[in-house]
Amino acid sequence: MATITADRAGSEDFAALLDETLGADTGFAGSVVTGKVIRVDDDVAVVDVGLKSEGRVPLKEFAAPGQKAEVKPGDLIELFVERYEDRDGSIVLSREKARREEAWTNLEKSFTANQRVNGVIFGRVKGGFTVDLGGAVAFLPGSQVDIRPVRDVGPLMGSPQPFQILKMDRARGNIVVSRRAVLEETRAEQRSELIQGLKEGMILDGVVKNITDYGAFVDLGGVDGLLHVTDIAWRRINHPSEALTIGQPVKVQVIRFNSETQRISLGMKQLMSDPWDGVALKYPVNAKFAGRVTNITDYGAFVELEPGVEGLVHVSEMSWTKKNVHPGKIVATSEQVDVMILDVDEPKRRISLGLKQAQGNPWELFLEAHAPGSIIEGEIRNITEFGLFIGVGPDVDGMVHMSDLSWDEPGEVAMQAYNKGQIVKAKVLDVDVEKERISLGIKQLEADPAAEVLDRVRKGDIVTCVVTKVEANGIEVKVDDVLTGFIRRAELARDRGDQRPDKFAIGEKVDARVTAVDRAARRLALTIKGKEIEEEREAMKEYGSADSGASLGDILGAAIRRRREMAGEE
Repeated sequence: MATITADRAGSEDFAALLDETLGADTGFAGSVVTGKVIRVDDDVAVVDVGLKSEGRVPLKEFAAPGQKAEVKPGDLIELFVERYEDRDGSIVLSREKARREEAWTNLEKSFTANQRVNGVIFGRVKGGFTVDLGGAVAFLPGSQVDIRPVRDVGPLMGSPQPFQILKMDRARGNIVVSRRAVLEETRAEQRSELIQGLKEGMILDGVVKNITDYGAFVDLGGVDGLLHVTDIAWRRINHPSEALTIGQPVKVQVIRFNSETQRISLGMKQLMSDPWDGVALKYPVNAKFAGRVTNITDYGAFVELEPGVEGLVHVSEMSWTKKNVHPGKIVATSEQVDVMILDVDEPKRRISLGLKQAQGNPWELFLEAHAPGSIIEGEIRNITEFGLFIGVGPDVDGMVHMSDLSWDEPGEVAMQAYNKGQIVKAKVLDVDVEKERISLGIKQLEADPAAEVLDRVRKGDIVTCVVTKVEANGIEVKVDDVLTGFIRRAELARDRGDQRPDKFAIGEKVDARVTAVDRAARRLALTIKGKEIEEEREAMKEYGSADSGASLGDILGAAIRRRREMAGEE
């Protein structure tokens, strides 16, 4: 027990001895004092604070986050006295805590007065960032960095900026600040000032704030204006992102301003020269130009002749041969094409273009290379009920009508000899450029066997025919085995009772008079009745009449005998 008492007494004597050595200086612990830098050793500064011992302060405490410490001998600085070291009696000082204490005092005054404070963003933490407020560290929530979401905070870090203190708790050492509140307040001031002086026609500088499908919102410095996609440039822009990016500085003109709703419509193209001025002189009708396909619709394609000047190629003017085809199957977006100017309406800012006109009419080109009468060779691309379609070009067909397949056989029969894909020769009969038709003939490759008979036979001639077909309404005959004729039932005999087709047999020869010659169809219209009536009339004239007392039978009999006698004499 005595030993314990002696130890305690020794300890108290040591404390007294320490107090005697340091005096009342121990009362400085926990307070802020002013010291003088004596020297700088490596990474510490030795400071005299007026006590019996000197303090050492790490140099990093003299610099703001991310900056280099600037301290030299002779500098007077405020330091926080933390404690005295027991072993060697040196004093522990802190520049950082001194700054923090001073900062907290000033920040509390600013918070009470609702004043802004300056700080530097120096670090990133979960949910936000850390801010140095002159020694005190505050928390900046991510939602309070800016008015709109900020993707990259890098440019903001390390630079002094104003903040608004939202909350502070000195006991817990918590401070929450907002940069957004400062921006909103500044923005409101700028907006009010800008709105008061805003007029249509003004040219302003702005920054693209947001991009939508229909345009872009531009920050004019406290107030936003809408830059519609049609007012960005004179050329066609399908989406604003083709010409603008968020954060891009732009120069715009106020097109419309509604002071009641405070809606501002902006334009960029209005600051550029209108490419449509004098467009009719630059693009005369029937002239050819090169352009770029910018847009394709169901009814045609838009072609850009120069930036800001577009024309429409209607679907009907896209191809000579491809009808009822979607324009996207003829041209592609961004494709370079040659077009012809069809019409220019400068007041309405419309230009009608033709794609097919710049390529040449294939029917005109065919006619230049193949005049009527020339012979071509091609593939049978299609067979229809009325003829054959033969390819005469990449997308052009010529037609051989069934009636032009054979001189002798009917069209239906002649078509059976041809197949799709077969290569045949044909003669060009006619080319109708306007109707886009090419008429061909296969039978015309050979001479018409009935041509000589057609040249010889005239209306009124008596010809000898051979019956080839007996029908209910008449008989079909052949003249000289090459020319077809037809005798209607009513023309088979003078007497009605004898007008019966069935009294004729196939292969039987009959005489008939020609009543009509159809050279195009190569057919004759014939009559037996007319021949008999004509013969009776001639007999009556030659051998008498009923008035002279002779009967018709006597007259005809005499005429027949007369003919026989003449035939016998011959």
